[in-house]
Amino acid sequence: MTPQVARFGAWPSWVQLCLALCGGAAGALAHAPFDLAPFILLPMLAGFALLRAARSTLRALTFGWALGWAYFALTLNWITEPFQVDAATTGWMAPFALVLLALLLGAFWALALAFAKWAGGRTWMLVLAWTGAEMLRAYLFTGFPWAMLPQTLIDVHIGQSLAWAGPHGVTAALLGVAGLIMSAQRLILSGAGAIVATIALLIPVVQPPDTLTGHTVRLVQPNAPQTEKWDPALIPVFVDRQIDATAAGPAPDLVVWPETALPYLLENATPVLEAAAQAARGAPVVLGIQRRDDRGAYYNSLAVLGAGGRVAQTYDKHHLVPFGEYMPFKWLFRNMGIRALAERSDTGYAAGPGPRLLDFGPLGAGLPLICYEAVFAHDVGGTPSRPAFLMQLTNDAWFGARSGPQQHLAQARMRAIEQGLPMMRAANTGISAMIDTRGRITKALPLNTAGYIDAPLPAPGAQTLYARMGDLPWVVLVLAGLIVAVLHRARTRRTQHIDGTPPSA
Repeated sequence: MTPQVARFGAWPSWVQLCLALCGGAAGALAHAPFDLAPFILLPMLAGFALLRAARSTLRALTFGWALGWAYFALTLNWITEPFQVDAATTGWMAPFALVLLALLLGAFWALALAFAKWAGGRTWMLVLAWTGAEMLRAYLFTGFPWAMLPQTLIDVHIGQSLAWAGPHGVTAALLGVAGLIMSAQRLILSGAGAIVATIALLIPVVQPPDTLTGHTVRLVQPNAPQTEKWDPALIPVFVDRQIDATAAGPAPDLVVWPETALPYLLENATPVLEAAAQAARGAPVVLGIQRRDDRGAYYNSLAVLGAGGRVAQTYDKHHLVPFGEYMPFKWLFRNMGIRALAERSDTGYAAGPGPRLLDFGPLGAGLPLICYEAVFAHDVGGTPSRPAFLMQLTNDAWFGARSGPQQHLAQARMRAIEQGLPMMRAANTGISAMIDTRGRITKALPLNTAGYIDAPLPAPGAQTLYARMGDLPWVVLVLAGLIVAVLHRARTRRTQHIDGTPPSA
């Protein structure tokens, strides 16, 4: 234990708990809307200090939970916004949703610190356990990898390492740096390491601009507030906005409308589809819409319109939002009178078969992502062949007008870096943007603005190492490391038993 951590370990438990809460809360400043990337070091540094100072596994668990709860509660404060859309019915759930979600996500960090303490309290143990906890968070129970540590790096040069290592490899690297800083035997070395890391987190992206394809994409943003989107009196206003934006100016090569751009079922929307195709003047139109199949199942879908409004291709969202588009444990919540926030029927939305590419002729193949699907790095890399671009249709009106839409955009930018592909993003209330292969925004419409942008489409970059390898190398590394940690724990206990030394807590 370093001298500085030893002194901290002698402080009262309530002081250590306060450090955990403050360290987690400070980490939220690294995320949008603040975007102070160096602050992401603080929860990690606090985590390693708490590991060393904790006198028992239970104490480490408590400290880790406080650290994670504060981090997620402040970063994800936007989670209350969907419950305010129908405040009279669901507004009372908002504080409970935020507190419980932060407790659930904080539990992953708590288990990481507890495991590392139980296994021996070594720095490398926490690096692996914390990385493993973030992996579990991305996959377990359909996953929720929002607010991952690398999400704060998209505007700095070090964030380009996502193309090599993906989110979990970069997570491990960040934790490794924080662990080295806290393991330094002299305070001056720790301070120097923190300064160097802070400077590295301030260097902006310096690569040259991407090559352009020569194609122009029109991204349409109707700006329909969620409280008004389904109002029968206002539906024509929002539909006309999108048709007028499609018909404006010179014809582009592709037009993209946002998620659920039309408040009709696909089979009932023929007149509007024909009007949209006519306004596009020969360009394909991609729009979000709901559809119902022959079995009566509803899907959150997108349709690609050809000449005359003919539906040439469709895609059904496959990674649905729990408690938003469907209810897990439906039998329990139905008895409590609680429904999913955006479900179409009592059964909720049905999930599509999975990621698939759509053909856009001269523009190449595109990978469609509907809203929440852009949060999952492993889904974006889940197609058998490589697309020429990524395409996200989203309705971020659910997320309010501050941190939620900005954080969702940050994750779209992560996916572009990881895959080395441009991302076109059409959002109902914003932020609609064209994103290049380095995650840079080349053109955008701000939040709460109605209109459109014509953005040049960047060419795809070379296939990244992460696109080729995915998460598997990091899963293997973490599992192997955790097995070694367990074996280390068992060997230590045998040695203590032979020597007669009392085992550690």
